[in-house]
Amino acid sequence: MTKRFDEKIVIITGAGSGLGQAAALKLAKEGAKLSFSRFE
Repeated sequence: MTKRFDEKIVIITGAGSGLGQAAALKLAKEGAKLSFSRFE
């Protein structure tokens, strides 16, 4: 089974909580390479 985001790079801001965190987790499971940040 091929992952949808295999070998793709994704940048997410606000990955520390909420929707950003949910998106980061989902995309990582789909094979994405992540670059993310968390601002307080």
